[in-house]
Amino acid sequence: MKKVTLLTSTAAILAALSVPAMAQTERATGATAVGITDIDDRIDDIETAVQDDFARSADADRFGPADRRTGLFGTMSLSYTGRTGNVENQDLAIAGRVNYNMGQFAQSVGLSIEYGENDDGERDQEETNAIYDAQYYFDDRLYAFALGSLKVDGLVNAGNRPTDLARDGFIGFGPGYRVINTNDTAWRVQAGVGIRYQQTGLARSGLEGSTTETGYIASSRFYHRFNENVFVTNDTDYLGSSDGQDRVTNELGVNFQVSEQLATRMSYRTEYVEDRATRTDNRLGLAVVYGF
Repeated sequence: MKKVTLLTSTAAILAALSVPAMAQTERATGATAVGITDIDDRIDDIETAVQDDFARSADADRFGPADRRTGLFGTMSLSYTGRTGNVENQDLAIAGRVNYNMGQFAQSVGLSIEYGENDDGERDQEETNAIYDAQYYFDDRLYAFALGSLKVDGLVNAGNRPTDLARDGFIGFGPGYRVINTNDTAWRVQAGVGIRYQQTGLARSGLEGSTTETGYIASSRFYHRFNENVFVTNDTDYLGSSDGQDRVTNELGVNFQVSEQLATRMSYRTEYVEDRATRTDNRLGLAVVYGF
């Protein structure tokens, strides 16, 4: 079993930022009238974005399943907003995740549903997403995995974004192997084959056929800790199919624990998508968190 402390001070700082979030929803009397609530919500959004950036360096499977929570557990959430007056619209969001981990087998299912209307009360969002993730560990190094995802956009059709995907799904499985698995360095690779299904807006309206083809997926996860204050991660993913567009993403990140109160993450993400005007998008990110 690998037990490694990964910049625990960073985790403590992030926890300090996130724990009071529920309490901060109770505003001072008159705060909404003078705009304090809106500004405070924006502060929460920025803090959440920074936490998400740091979370990308986290990897629950980095050293294997030994420290995973066992049994059945999960979360569900719902958000609804209805507006009347100068605008007539409503927004609804539902999300949930269920996990089941037992022995050598671990799996999870996630679902999100989002519905929204514009200021005229017309639908401007109708999306459903589902994911499935499973691993079976034969030993400390060799494992099998299964991955599935489905994205449905109810607004895509021949008259609205006809070339966008109304449905995009993939289900695949394959082997994975931990090439290096030490306290300071962890590297695992996995590759698999599956079925990829795509339906454009034109296909949804019956003007062309949908696509069902063999899909391929490959991933690499690398981590190295230089010392107690610095570690680097490099995540690479490839998704392709026999006829559909290939997609490759790579994110290199470096985390620094500057002091007990200050932590920094720098990242560089590259995304390549075949068959688009500019195939490669790049993003440089910097996240800094300070707690006191």
